[in-house]
Amino acid sequence: MRKLCEMLKNKDVGAIGIGAMIVFIAMVLVAGIAASVLVQTSTKLESQAMKTGQETIDEVATGLAVYDITGKKNASDLGLLAITVRPRAGAKDIDLNETVVLISDGSKKALLTYYGWNDSNMYNASVDTDDGQVFGTGGWGNGSNSTEVLANKTGFDNCTNERFGIIVLQDEDGSCTQTNPVINKGDKVILTFCCDSTKLFGSEIAERTDVFGRVIPEVGSPGIISFTTPASYNDVIYDLQ
Repeated sequence: MRKLCEMLKNKDVGAIGIGAMIVFIAMVLVAGIAASVLVQTSTKLESQAMKTGQETIDEVATGLAVYDITGKKNASDLGLLAITVRPRAGAKDIDLNETVVLISDGSKKALLTYYGWNDSNMYNASVDTDDGQVFGTGGWGNGSNSTEVLANKTGFDNCTNERFGIIVLQDEDGSCTQTNPVINKGDKVILTFCCDSTKLFGSEIAERTDVFGRVIPEVGSPGIISFTTPASYNDVIYDLQ
């Protein structure tokens, strides 16, 4: 009887040991799976954090700045606008094909994009081709049989209420071309707009008009457009900002 009890006791001890081993192995497997999930999650979060951080840096550091705004008077009111823009400090390359301009005179709001990639008359590689004059000389109708005395100049030609043109002022590396107008550090370009009954705002810009808007790049901060036209148009060219 005594030997029988010892045999039964030994069997119970073995069963308990096997059970403990099974529980231990199960815990190791669960811990391994949990660790794998945590590692994968942390790796994904790290990748997402790096991507978000880079996009945030690009959004903050990249952008356009409005450098100057000039207008040219038609027979009575402003008929041409030249808005000079440049990349902000630290900005990456900015594609003007993907840049939009939102502009309003208080009664009408227009959204314009660049169309020069399909129309060479809306792009000018340099003001030097017009004796260094931003607005050129002559005009539509040349002023002889028309009240319009606007620029007869590549860059302004064929601008509409939906399309702006480009005149290159400074582009050392030649990155701003007609079909691929990309600007980077040190570049300055003029965005050109025509205002009359068939173009921007549907009329020329009258005296004492508040004009406001933004030049919005694909990525980054927009350039701010804000000016008020003079109380009277006694000159031909006006520095508006």
